[in-house]
Amino acid sequence: MLSPAAIANRLKNLRRVSYLLDSAIAIPGTKYRIGLDPIIGLIPGGGDTAGLLMSAYIVMEAARLGASKAVLTRMASNIVLETLVGTVPFVGDLFDATWKSNVRNIRLLEDHLQIVPPAHRRQNRAYALLLLLGLLIIFAASLTVSFLLLRQVLQWLAISLGN
Repeated sequence: MLSPAAIANRLKNLRRVSYLLDSAIAIPGTKYRIGLDPIIGLIPGGGDTAGLLMSAYIVMEAARLGASKAVLTRMASNIVLETLVGTVPFVGDLFDATWKSNVRNIRLLEDHLQIVPPAHRRQNRAYALLLLLGLLIIFAASLTVSFLLLRQVLQWLAISLGN
């Protein structure tokens, strides 16, 4: 079992990662902030994968800290929603900038750790790994659908421009 100091240190690191991904950059002239996640998501193909992997790190750490299966499932659901919508060009990036799944996930973890006594927490690494595998499968499927849709649009454009 981790000491309270070790838990506090891990939470501090997770907050930093979440802040970097979701809120590190102030938009000039506004009170709104975005993070690296929506910016990285602009990179075709690999951007959303990188965002998913960084978000998955938070889920794995939550499992190590003793987050329940229900909390881990909700955290994974936040990432799935962000990833699936993120595959839609431009709209997905705007959604990514506003949804802030990592901030939501840190909040879920902190709420859980405040409510559940340390003696009742279990490390759910195997469950978290299954969730992450599911996330990767969902991401691969959404990437495939995005690719097929893009290819179809390009074919339609080629036919339209050719006539």
